[in-house]
Amino acid sequence: MTQDPRYPIGKYQAMPFSEETKNKWIQDLRIAPSDLEHIILNLDKAQLDTPYREGGWTVNQVVHHLADSHMNAFTRFKLALTEEVPTIKTYDENAWSLTADVLETPLNYSITLLHALHERWANLLSSLTEEQWQRKLFHPVRNAEVSVWDLFTIYAWHGKHHIAHIKALRDQKGW
Repeated sequence: MTQDPRYPIGKYQAMPFSEETKNKWIQDLRIAPSDLEHIILNLDKAQLDTPYREGGWTVNQVVHHLADSHMNAFTRFKLALTEEVPTIKTYDENAWSLTADVLETPLNYSITLLHALHERWANLLSSLTEEQWQRKLFHPVRNAEVSVWDLFTIYAWHGKHHIAHIKALRDQKGW
């Protein structure tokens, strides 16, 4: 059976809260920018402009997408922690992947941004009480309330998911 190239680590699956999972995933969040930086190391412009799969984003777009997505995520966490069930703003990820900053800005800017953002994010998450992990926000696309914990499980998977896209491409192309 061939693995679906859209989901190199499998589809997202919700996970129940546990201290062990929380601590591991916060550590994973801290090192994700270094993992991303390592996986794109020594790729040239042609390689960075290669889609990770047919119909998919280029490596360049994936890296900038992670910065865009995780900036939005950090804001969502802060809103959930400081407001009562705030409704989050959604955005068109595909449209964002075509803006000039994605197409023309060197990747090191998004990598640097991710290093700083993930450190702040991990520090925030490490400080949360069990009660704060259960705080909620409203996700209009899902038409549902989502807990801070469930949001965290999504983004813990998200970074690994996209890093795996780039790794799979490198392995496939022999880069």
